[in-house]
Amino acid sequence: MSFVGSALDLRLKSVLLATDLSPASVKPLHHALAIARHYRAKLYVAHVVSPIPYLMAGPEALELGCEGASRDLQTLERELVHDGSLDGLDREFIMRRGGVWEELQEITFQKQIDLVLVGTHGRRGIEKLLLGSVAEQVFRHAACPVLTVGPHSYLEGRVEWTGTQTYLFATDLGEASLRALPAAVSLAKRIKAKLIFVHVVPAVHIPQIPGSYSEVISMRENARTACARRLEQLLPPDEQALIDHEFVVRFGTPSEKILQVALEKRADLIVLGLRRSSLPGTISHIPWATAYEIVCGAACPVLTVRR
Repeated sequence: MSFVGSALDLRLKSVLLATDLSPASVKPLHHALAIARHYRAKLYVAHVVSPIPYLMAGPEALELGCEGASRDLQTLERELVHDGSLDGLDREFIMRRGGVWEELQEITFQKQIDLVLVGTHGRRGIEKLLLGSVAEQVFRHAACPVLTVGPHSYLEGRVEWTGTQTYLFATDLGEASLRALPAAVSLAKRIKAKLIFVHVVPAVHIPQIPGSYSEVISMRENARTACARRLEQLLPPDEQALIDHEFVVRFGTPSEKILQVALEKRADLIVLGLRRSSLPGTISHIPWATAYEIVCGAACPVLTVRR
């Protein structure tokens, strides 16, 4: 079954960069500028001051924090104007105070945002649990596609280039993950990028049937061929004629193998489809843990499309 025919072309009219004004926001800023310019979209740059760090210090400290953040945001805008980064771009810089995700969600709704960009420090383990992750909340819950730029991602806004890009669409072949296929195809056609389809057969699904080594290898190759055939069916022949493409099947841990293929192919973008689970706070297809590992470890931005 192909989802390409039902795809809406990505027509980005408004792009929101969520920034904490830290060094981690420099990379997503470069990408936001490139995307807004390429699509001639209005660029919104938003910074939200959370009151939580100021609870012990009191309201005066919060006010000082807001004043400082406002100055920093104005300084950022002046610097971008001075170096020409904002030339010809319709833009708006916004500062709010309150819960970071709650305020960003309201901005997304009010401004009818088509794409949110956010950077992540790539925290893991206890540090992540203690400090939380706004990026996590954004791409878990945002109604529009989210471009997450991790700590290992390229600095340059490479999505602006044409003709030399390589995009990787990773799918578990489930319906929810395939909802990101139209976005991947649309971007590849618009940028004239090569589109690599990747499916990873989890290690637990590799049959452990006694037999000779040659028999096991034969079974593995049969499984690879069957999965590759399913990938080929995702892209109709007429689309295959228009897009430079490749189908890749690997065996192992999905996040590890997806990142490995992305490095081997020098991918400029990874596209994932997500679906909110019926259980609050969880995501499946691609599983949340897998998506988070990919975002944190990728050497390129990761576009997530949530069903």
